[in-house]
Amino acid sequence: MNDVIISADSTADLSDELRSRYEVHSFPFHIEFRGTDHLDNVDITPQELFEGYWEDKSLPKTGACTPAQYKSYFEELTSGGHEVVHFNLGSALSAAYENALQAANELEGVYVIDGKSLSSGVGLQVLASCRMRDEGLDGASIANAARDLHDRSHASFVVDTMEFLAAGGRCPSIVAHIGKMVGCHPGILVDNQSGAMKVGKLYRGKMKKVLERYVDDTLAKYPDVIKDEIFITHSGVSDETEAAVRSMLEEQGFKEIHTTTASCTISSHCGPGTLGVLFMTETPSA
Repeated sequence: MNDVIISADSTADLSDELRSRYEVHSFPFHIEFRGTDHLDNVDITPQELFEGYWEDKSLPKTGACTPAQYKSYFEELTSGGHEVVHFNLGSALSAAYENALQAANELEGVYVIDGKSLSSGVGLQVLASCRMRDEGLDGASIANAARDLHDRSHASFVVDTMEFLAAGGRCPSIVAHIGKMVGCHPGILVDNQSGAMKVGKLYRGKMKKVLERYVDDTLAKYPDVIKDEIFITHSGVSDETEAAVRSMLEEQGFKEIHTTTASCTISSHCGPGTLGVLFMTETPSA
């Protein structure tokens, strides 16, 4: 194993294959559902959460791990003499970064990064750091460079249904109802300076056509997209939908297209059918 361990919250939404290939350690968030505590994507899946909501309107409670839990995790990773660079879900969205930082401050050789994003918007930063590790950089050097990666990481999604946003109190129920009536699919943008989410363009129509317009609109905003890799991250879409988006990205020259399923924490807020394309640019841009 490398002298530097790269780690991330489960909300970075890296697939098992990517975690294995890049030797990334994952620390799961907690999901409280129907009175039972679960570990995100370990002993519960997004589909189980969706089915629970459809059955009896059950909603999960998601939460970051405590400073003590992070400390125990970091101590285990550093016990063999390794340094650790750990990425958190953006601090505008969760207490995870503050809790992990509190734990890291009590230990040597642990560096905590505020991803200032969510899902594979953080995952992109994780993979970039893995490449630095593989080039031989030490933990401090990787962490120093990684703290600016969020400036070049771009995350956005299109929501299929606003029902879950409304159920979780993230949009008024009347707005969700009207949105359903008129076939409205909001784009959700992540501010890569603060990590906060905001509503972007509102799309109308069938999701297939919506995603075509969304992909074109999103990539057209940035003249210097890095085409070495891009993520398609979703909360459950058909194989046909995934293939259609992949085909669009292939036509635009992307070399490696990672497809990942959003974690329970992310999926429970946006609901099923949500899809995003997430990528890096050569230079910082909002």
